[in-house]
Amino acid sequence: MKSPQWRKSSYSMTSAESDCVELAGLPTGIGVRDSKRPHTGHLSLDRDRFAGLLRRLKEMP
Repeated sequence: MKSPQWRKSSYSMTSAESDCVELAGLPTGIGVRDSKRPHTGHLSLDRDRFAGLLRRLKEMP
């Protein structure tokens, strides 16, 4: 099995702090992890739950 290819938003590269999350496609869905602490593990979401999370985040003021 290949290692996940983690990536972060291009928007995070413009910040001096560059605090963000990284995403990776996993065999079971989407992985989400802290870019500053990738060694602490990741959250795995199936694709439907990840889509729901994105919808809720976009609805936030």
